[in-house]
Amino acid sequence: MNVFNLPNTSVVNRGIPKNAFDDYANTRQKKLFTNLISRITWMYKLSPDTINLEAREIKEIQIFQIELKAREDISAILNIIDKAIPYNIVFVILFYGEAYISVSVKHPHPGNEDSAVIDWTFRSEWFPTSENKYALLLKKSIDSIFHDFCVQISGDANFANRSIMELVKYKRNVTAIEKEIDDIKSKMAKCNQFNEKVQLNLLLREKQAQLANIR
Repeated sequence: MNVFNLPNTSVVNRGIPKNAFDDYANTRQKKLFTNLISRITWMYKLSPDTINLEAREIKEIQIFQIELKAREDISAILNIIDKAIPYNIVFVILFYGEAYISVSVKHPHPGNEDSAVIDWTFRSEWFPTSENKYALLLKKSIDSIFHDFCVQISGDANFANRSIMELVKYKRNVTAIEKEIDDIKSKMAKCNQFNEKVQLNLLLREKQAQLANIR
């Protein structure tokens, strides 16, 4: 099932064996590949030679389609594939008539040229494949396509004219504060001491204000 309308020059449509990533996976992770994934297909390659746009920092974007056996989280599997392949990958995860999209910002591992370090992963919610609202806009450069797509998946349109790493930093800050808020709420629910509960409530309001300010 094709959720993107991309030119024929970029079509690859090649199956990837699940055991291709065995060197990067432990025994438990190999079982995840077997138990959760039906098929991996390299659908498209966006590069200067396939879409006639220049590449600067990002040389290529690969689009992988992964069909699931069960509607489960496969973040661990995507991380393995992302670390094993040096190019940026857009994953389209399918389960019957539904899909979600995952894309990671990453950079080469400083001590291992055969591996990558993931800076941040943007992931959409599940959606009917017939209602895909995300598009790979083939404009300006490979870098521009990737930046625009990450902004789309992140849902933070105000970063359209800012760098990807600024967006990553923002997401890290928001996520960290949201975790602190969840931890405080959990402590409040278990707390029986009035004075301690008051202090936790003050801290909660402070963190909520901090989050609102960042947003």
